[in-house]
Amino acid sequence: MTLLAALSASSPAVRGGAKRLARALASAVDAPPARLHAHYPVVPGSLTAHLQLRTGEVFTGGSFGASTSAVGETVFTTSLVGYPESMTDPSYRGQLLVFTQPLVGNYGVPRRDRDQYGLLKHFESEKIQCRGIVVSDYATKYSHWNAVESLSEWCEREGIPAITGVDTRALVHILRDQGSTLGSLAVGPRPLDPAAIEWADPNVENLAGQASTDAVRVFNPDGDVHIALIDCGAKYNIVRSLCQQGARVSLVPWDHDLSASLDQYDGLFISNGPGSPSHCTATIAQLRHAFAVYQRPIFGICMGNQLMGLAAGLDVYKMRFGNRGHNQPAVDLTSGRCVITSQNHGYALDDSKMPAGWDRYFVNANDGSNEGIRHLEKPFRSVQFHPEARGGPLDTAYVFADFVASVRAAKAAGVPPVMQPAEAPSVAQAQAATA
Repeated sequence: MTLLAALSASSPAVRGGAKRLARALASAVDAPPARLHAHYPVVPGSLTAHLQLRTGEVFTGGSFGASTSAVGETVFTTSLVGYPESMTDPSYRGQLLVFTQPLVGNYGVPRRDRDQYGLLKHFESEKIQCRGIVVSDYATKYSHWNAVESLSEWCEREGIPAITGVDTRALVHILRDQGSTLGSLAVGPRPLDPAAIEWADPNVENLAGQASTDAVRVFNPDGDVHIALIDCGAKYNIVRSLCQQGARVSLVPWDHDLSASLDQYDGLFISNGPGSPSHCTATIAQLRHAFAVYQRPIFGICMGNQLMGLAAGLDVYKMRFGNRGHNQPAVDLTSGRCVITSQNHGYALDDSKMPAGWDRYFVNANDGSNEGIRHLEKPFRSVQFHPEARGGPLDTAYVFADFVASVRAAKAAGVPPVMQPAEAPSVAQAQAATA
């Protein structure tokens, strides 16, 4: 007999008690978390660590990374897997990353193998990009055929503090309700004096400029079409996805002057990146100029979507807590199809008033935020999510094939890369308009 059948066959008193218990459990699930911030069991022998939010909350746990301190914007991801990829994603630069998945570290850290393009196979950049990590339950024993070290050893080697034993559910409730806030992660027997903490907001820095390459790098040099990938903090899998479609990829710095070389490229691609897009004034000016004179396809991902929107005349706003995870639904407004996407962003385009010639492309099915824009006449499009997700869903991986196919078609049709209309603004004029 099932539990439900047993309760149905029981006396009214038993059924009444069961109903009261069910109501109490439901109330406990829906109620705001008690701000007691339970200290869960931690790694035996570990040093005490504290996560302090600027708003006053303190979470105590155990250190399992570098014995150092870090201050950053405290954000959370709902991703269930892929912590090596998330931690090396340049979009997390300047942030303390909270994992809602309770158990983290159980499959260790993989080898630093490289693919045929010279890119790390299992990481999104050469190093850990976030400033620290926060988990509920760190797995001290890992098991995976490709693992070579533990998450703890990796964090220690790269100087990244990490804390376990934190009630991450309570922490995420706080971040959800009051928004992402600055946090301090420090190792020591007692919390730091809040007045002594340097609460430096990373979003006032040009994080994209810090994450960008310093010089032009070429991948898959024998590709049949040439793509300029503007690097605002590009994930390796974006480069890989373009190369796998047969493209030659030139990774250029975020502020690279494209005005003299636009005719050398068959397509332009703008990457993801960390922080506020408003700092990338040089990129916005280059795009504004390109929109006026470039005739071949342009595509943007994540921050690339925001930068294209800013260049088109839209505004951006900071979201309360952002969308970070592998389970964000986005609706393609051209087809009505809903896809599940991987996302990592704290800013979004305000698409309430679209500029002339532009339209919304995708919209988030959860919160209605913008997920992409497209030009109505020219082959210019962008999406806020990550089609190349690792880990995460690949519902929209087709956009890379579609983009490179459109680049090939334009090249085969003899469409000139650049056409100079008389009214087109120069880069200097676009830069002045952006400032």
